[in-house]
Amino acid sequence: MNESSMSPVAEVMAVVVTYQPDSARLGALLNAVTPQAEYIVVVDNGSAQDVASVVAALGSATVHVISLGKNLGIAAAHNAGIAWARTQGAKYVLLMDQDSEPDPGMVAALKAAHEDLVAAGNRVAAIGPRSRDRRTGHLAPHVRFAGMRFAPVACEPGQRVVKTDLLISSGSLISLATLDAVGEMDEQLFIDQVDTEWVLRARAKGYWAWGHCAAAMAHSLGEWRRRVWLGRWREIPLHKPFRYYFMIRNSVLLQRRDYPCCAWRRLDTIRVLQMAVFVMMLHPQRLLALGKMLQGLRDGIRMRNSR
Repeated sequence: MNESSMSPVAEVMAVVVTYQPDSARLGALLNAVTPQAEYIVVVDNGSAQDVASVVAALGSATVHVISLGKNLGIAAAHNAGIAWARTQGAKYVLLMDQDSEPDPGMVAALKAAHEDLVAAGNRVAAIGPRSRDRRTGHLAPHVRFAGMRFAPVACEPGQRVVKTDLLISSGSLISLATLDAVGEMDEQLFIDQVDTEWVLRARAKGYWAWGHCAAAMAHSLGEWRRRVWLGRWREIPLHKPFRYYFMIRNSVLLQRRDYPCCAWRRLDTIRVLQMAVFVMMLHPQRLLALGKMLQGLRDGIRMRNSR
């Protein structure tokens, strides 16, 4: 990657959110991001283990730890990290999950592309890397809404960035100026669809998400995988049952808001129906997971934001 750098990228605060993290994997993430970002803050959502001790054992004086004391959700943790970034003079935040690991040079590549997009007159919501599945090595494409499906966006030879309709929060680089204009993360959603909601809200305000064609990170998705034939072999990620409550509830809550575009509404409905089928067919705890989905549907209809 031509834009790789061996020194920390100035003005970037990496916000790493943890909840019951694997110590070895958290250490690998921090070792990967420390050479790349000028500032790092770990925001812990009430883990049983002492995350501050894990961080201290790495011997890095540049990592600050914020303990929320209890699990307030991914959105609240992101917002706590963003608030800390404002006090430290950062101009960008790099949101990172505990199960992700940036490739060398990723942060420098994202920031350089972000600056060039803004200089060219673009209103940039966020820019993110491609995600490489830790288990299979598959490098996921960026996607756009297209008819009845999420269509992969091909990066042509030499192409640096592409417009995308969705970005996962992990790996996303966002300027604080954009957060001032769009607003921070919606804490009512707690965990799932937080990134989707923010990108849709930004899009409604005239800001586009961008995907970098060369920057990449390792990422894990789901607690289980099932391999199925759907015209080709695909691995379907399956989650712990409680996650399906938030997935369904938050989809219903977003469907009831006025700013998501029609294309997202259509595709999210299809996605939820497919999810229900996969849970019924493949989930090792299908009855419990289906019960959580029904509970989420009920609470979404009732506009309940319980955690």
